[in-house]
Parts: sequence; structure tokens; C-alpha cells
Amino acid sequence: MFANFKGYMLAAVAAAAYGTNPAFAVPLYEHGMNPNSVLFFRYLLGVPVLAVIMFARGVPFGLRKNQIAPTALLGILMSLSSLALFESYKYMNSGIASTLLFVYPIMVAVMMIFLFHEKFKITVALCLVIMSAGLALLMNRQEGQSLSMYGCLLVMASALTYAFYIIFVNVSKVIKSIPTIKLLFYVLCWGCVVYVALIPLGCELVLPAEHADWFNLVALAVIPTVLSLACTTKAIQIVGSTPTAILGALEPVSAVILSVTVLGQTVTLREIIGGILIVTATTIVIGDKSIEKAVLHVRKMFPKVRLK
Repeated sequence: MFANFKGYMLAAVAAAAYGTNPAFAVPLYEHGMNPNSVLFFRYLLGVPVLAVIMFARGVPFGLRKNQIAPTALLGILMSLSSLALFESYKYMNSGIASTLLFVYPIMVAVMMIFLFHEKFKITVALCLVIMSAGLALLMNRQEGQSLSMYGCLLVMASALTYAFYIIFVNVSKVIKSIPTIKLLFYVLCWGCVVYVALIPLGCELVLPAEHADWFNLVALAVIPTVLSLACTTKAIQIVGSTPTAILGALEPVSAVILSVTVLGQTVTLREIIGGILIVTATTIVIGDKSIEKAVLHVRKMFPKVRLK
């Protein structure tokens, strides 16, 4: 019984840790950094942490030839997903953005039906209806205001890119043969390459201006990345994938709480209800055993670096 309790607590910590993304990223924007710079340093600082863990566990660093291209693809997908999410923080409440991102499991479920002929179930249709209602509430705020359409499109692009990441992890035998910590190490390495490649295209590399900025960057690399991964993996080993993924609903909750308490952003009752509907729809999908393989296997491989 104690072991199960420990597993649930680890799953909750993993989810809450990932929800800290906005709390550390937004202050960096206020000091002049852009999303590409923030993510470059986040990934870069996360690489040596993972390298130390790999060395301590005796995990070899070498990749076989047939593993290079798949890890590169995953690194590109994850880095672009992260970039779209972090860019959306500039246009909308970061807590709401994190909630909208939580539609990715439903995207996975739908794509698995159309691309890989998964059996369609009534629960998927129900979740789509509930999610649509939640999105409608979020898109039409009180007092005639509306969310930034551009910000919403960025979040949807982030969710869609991450959904492709999940599907590839789920269907690729080559990727499944790579240890979790090693896969994450190379995903971060390839991500750094992507962010460097974007510099000549107009994404200026901005160095941290203050000592506190370095703290936020290190926190981004450690808390929502390495800590979240470690806790998620351990929780799956103790209580399994489904409970761990369901407790992942705490991610948008923690993001919203920190956005209000730390960043001073406001959230209306309408937005809270909309967020609850989206989280509810996603939880139903995750709890459906017929779709579990597609959505939940990635929780062990990569806990939403949703590095987002």
C-alpha cells in the first residue's frame, strides 16, 4: 500500500514539475530573451545533467547507424513543439496555453484511428465533443474578449507536433530499443542543433542579462525536464502507465496556479470551466485501454519535454 502511495505521489510530482515551465520562462521574456534563446539554453543545460546520469548508470553513449536518423527526427519534432508552446506564452495566458496543450492525447487517438486503423470507439467521439465545448469556452472569454488566435494556433501546432512525436515513439521498433535516458539525451542534443540553425533565420541568440536569469534557465533544465522524467519513469514502474498519465492532468493545473500566483496573470471562471472540460476529455481518452498503447507509452519515454 505504501509503495502505491509513493507511486501516486511521484506521478503527481512529475506532473506538477512539468507545469512549472511558464513560471520560469515568462520572467526570461521580460528580461529580453526570446523563446529560441530560452529553449537553447534549457536544452543545452539539460544535456550535461543527463550525461552524468547516463555515466552513473553505465548507459553507453554510442548510437547504431539506424538509430541516428530516428533520434534526429524526434529531436526536431520535440524542439519545434517546444518552440511553438514557448512562443505562445507571448500572446496568451501561459496557464491557459498549458491547458490547451493538453489536447494532444486526443489528437493521438484520432490520428491512430485514421493513420493506423485503430478501432473507433464511442469514447473518442464523446471526448471530441467535450473538448470542443471546453475550447469554445476558452475562445470566448468574458466581457467580449477572446484569446489570441495566433497564440491558440501556436499551441495547437505544439500539440500536433508532439502528437506526431508520440506516435513515432509508439510505432518505431528502433526507438523502443533505445533506453529512456539515452533517448532524452539525444533528443536534447538534436534540439540544440535546431535552435542554433534557427539563429541565421532571424531567431537572435540573446544571452541572460542577470544572475537570476541563469537560475531560471537551470530550473527549466532540471525541474520540468530531468526531475519530471525521473519521477514519471519511477511512477510507471510502481503504479503503471494509466494512473501516472491520469495524474498528468495536474500539469495544466499547476501551470494555471503558478501563472496566477507567480506571474500575476488572471483566469476567469469561464476559462477554468473550459480547462476542466479539456482535462476531463483527455483523462477519458487516457483511461481507455484500447488507446493506452498509443498515448501512454511515451510517458515513460518522455514526459511532455512536453519540453514544452
